[in-house]
Amino acid sequence: MTSTQTPPSRSPSARPATTAEIEARTGLDDGVLRALVHAFYDKIRRDPVLGPIFAARIDDWPPHLERMTAFWSSVALMTGRYHGAPVPKHIGLPIDRGHFERWLCLFREAATEICTAAGAAHVIERAERIARSLSFAVEDARGGGIPKLA
Repeated sequence: MTSTQTPPSRSPSARPATTAEIEARTGLDDGVLRALVHAFYDKIRRDPVLGPIFAARIDDWPPHLERMTAFWSSVALMTGRYHGAPVPKHIGLPIDRGHFERWLCLFREAATEICTAAGAAHVIERAERIARSLSFAVEDARGGGIPKLA
């Protein structure tokens, strides 16, 4: 590497070997995940259904975007950077399964636009699990119980 080239964006990781293997296989790294998070939330903020829900709760976007980048680093690259509890933050929101489907649609669009094919498949699979889990948790908290899966 010459002095004019920048090194790849390395994710600080609690499991460096695992993270390095995932980065090599998917093309994902902190820079790609940051671009994905920003592109995704740009879509969210412009969305007529989801935008108002987020706007009512987030008034300082830079810290939220950094938290979400750390979240996706933990989820996608196994870095252990995110330390939070997503479920309680979603309980009580005016959302239902349709909102999660819309969230997934926008996430898939952003992932396909930003990531390599392997990287997009990797994060989309995780996003689908997260949406399903959060949807079940929200429904369960409302007393609806966890829906039966076919």
